[in-house]
Amino acid sequence: MTESVDATRPDATGDPIVWDRVFRPRSVAVLGATGRPDSPMGRPLRWLAERGFDGAIWPVNPKYDELAGLPCYPSLSALPGPVDLVLAMAPATQAPGAVRDAGAAGAAAVIVFASGFAEVGPDGAALQRELVRAGRESGVRVLGPNCQGVLYTPGRLFATFTAAAERPLEGSSGIAYVGQSGAVGGSVLDIAAAQGLDLTAWVSTGNQADVDITEIGRYLVRESEVSVLAVYLESIQDGAAYERLAVEAARAGTALVVLRSGRSDAGRRAAVSHTGAMLGDGTAFRLVSVRNGVVLVDDVEELLAAATALRGQPRPAGRRVAAVTTSGGAGILAADRCAGHDLTLPELAPETREKLARIVPAFGALANPVDVTAQLFIQEGRAFGDVCSIVCADPSVDALMVLLTMVVGDEGVELAEDLAGAMAGSDVPCSVVWLAGPDRTTAARDVLRAAGIPVFSSIAVAAKVAAELVPEPVAPGPTTVSPPASPPVSSAASSVPDGWGLLEEIGVRTPRAMPVQTSDEAVHAARELAGQDGSVVLKAVAPGVEHKTEAGGVRLGVPVDRAAEVVDQLAAGVPGLESVLVQEAVRPGLELLVGVAGGHDGWPPVLTVGLGGTATEVHRDVATALAPISPDDARALLYRLRSWPLLAGHRGTPPRDVDGVVDVLVRLGAAVAERTDIAELEINPLIVGPAGDGAVAVDVLVTLTA
Repeated sequence: MTESVDATRPDATGDPIVWDRVFRPRSVAVLGATGRPDSPMGRPLRWLAERGFDGAIWPVNPKYDELAGLPCYPSLSALPGPVDLVLAMAPATQAPGAVRDAGAAGAAAVIVFASGFAEVGPDGAALQRELVRAGRESGVRVLGPNCQGVLYTPGRLFATFTAAAERPLEGSSGIAYVGQSGAVGGSVLDIAAAQGLDLTAWVSTGNQADVDITEIGRYLVRESEVSVLAVYLESIQDGAAYERLAVEAARAGTALVVLRSGRSDAGRRAAVSHTGAMLGDGTAFRLVSVRNGVVLVDDVEELLAAATALRGQPRPAGRRVAAVTTSGGAGILAADRCAGHDLTLPELAPETREKLARIVPAFGALANPVDVTAQLFIQEGRAFGDVCSIVCADPSVDALMVLLTMVVGDEGVELAEDLAGAMAGSDVPCSVVWLAGPDRTTAARDVLRAAGIPVFSSIAVAAKVAAELVPEPVAPGPTTVSPPASPPVSSAASSVPDGWGLLEEIGVRTPRAMPVQTSDEAVHAARELAGQDGSVVLKAVAPGVEHKTEAGGVRLGVPVDRAAEVVDQLAAGVPGLESVLVQEAVRPGLELLVGVAGGHDGWPPVLTVGLGGTATEVHRDVATALAPISPDDARALLYRLRSWPLLAGHRGTPPRDVDGVVDVLVRLGAAVAERTDIAELEINPLIVGPAGDGAVAVDVLVTLTA
């Protein structure tokens, strides 16, 4: 694993003074500028000189007197005035010195393009640490290394060498992009431009030795020219900084769309070799994102499609989609794909169908999907927009999906103009799937994109993006919660290992229990703890035996007179046995798993509840929330389980003690939020009795922070 070099990074503030000097510099120095027209490193100087940048441009290279028609200077110290931004084209070994020289010249920031740092191993990581020190000592922010720079079209700043910027890029879509991968970023820039969406800002952060995505993002979401920030993430070094970005984006009214890679084992290995950084907690990332309205996507196409939709339209209020189509078959495909993403196609109201019947040909379809047929386009007037307006006015519709087939050429442009006019000012978002060659619908697609309506060539992708744009129910927490008063518990529990004392401390019910070392002690404990049926539970306690049942370390229903025998069996069968826990038997009930993972790397702690017992991994029925959690939100968390009917009462079984489970969730959430020494705590199972009987933790595993 590549050594991290970012642990000493100061709190990122998104300082507008620094970043104004980066995105709106009065002067840019190109250190190591080259006169080779075929070199990628020659692009930034050429683009700055040719594309209307109105600040001073100073090439720096002692080998030349003039470059790109501009005077060339031998060093940064020889510049004729103060410099805001330095583009360092120097090799990796020269980068720390370049940063120090930039600081002496008064620069606000240096973009280090060179690779050969933490992404290549220990020697590169040491060089990256030296680079960071140079920046700190010189008072200069460092973007990169191993990055492709910055583009800001309102100021005609092309401080990048990405081949994607060979395009004219004269517009400003209101969409900004920031990402770690220069190559992925170049693809985003190029594809967006091909779709008529010249990005307003584009930033490649590379290894993020000093400046990371969240700091740049916090500046961009406050920019008046930016309405949507699209982000590509490979690593998140500080969960709190990511949450600040999400909060500030929501506060500024800037939509935030995030594509995160490295979620699979293979992806995480690739992220390490690429950027020298490991990923943070994926569950906490998702929960923080959902709570702050971040749109999460899985692909570059989805990233741009979601950004396009959000730059001109609201997010859908729910998961109810109306489909209007020129093809019955396309409508059926859309219904199937929407169902696969938990989107519904509700039946339209009778009054809606009555209005549609006056426009749609008699052999069309008025339900949902609405099939207008090709006959509609033979009629006089622009009826298609009227159809869409009527459908969007139906109270059961949260989003409109328009499916077009071979409506092309001038007819396609007229349809696009009609649809754009109909959707202007609508609070129902619209997307279009055009199943025709892009070369025959180019002008029509441009009309729709100018209106902020995304255009897809795939029904499957359109349905997926539509689902991603629907706000998820806000995950509960964190919130200020006072844990319930602790009920009386057995004093014997405080001496029991493996977390039992902790459960006693926070007031979670546990069975009466005694740890024993010998057979005689086991018999004595069994006599004291045996219930009405005369039996107890025996559990092996041994280092490394976390799941006792799988290890053969749990014996249920042990009669008192067999306690000594069972202890001997456990001693023979469980390697490293340290002791045996004798517990009173708990009446059978519904078995749940409850777990909490302590916060780390700036992420808040996460609480999990689901169907428990020995088949937990089989059921995979869990719900998660950020901790701490309120009683109302704990109850809502239980509602999200597929197994909720088992708690509520199912097929004649009595309701379980939901209040007892809620009490445990609140206590655990409060404990892990307050105690930084808890890395992980898992109760499995938590046995939930009938209403009024409470919930009892019969096994617990605690891992403390190092």
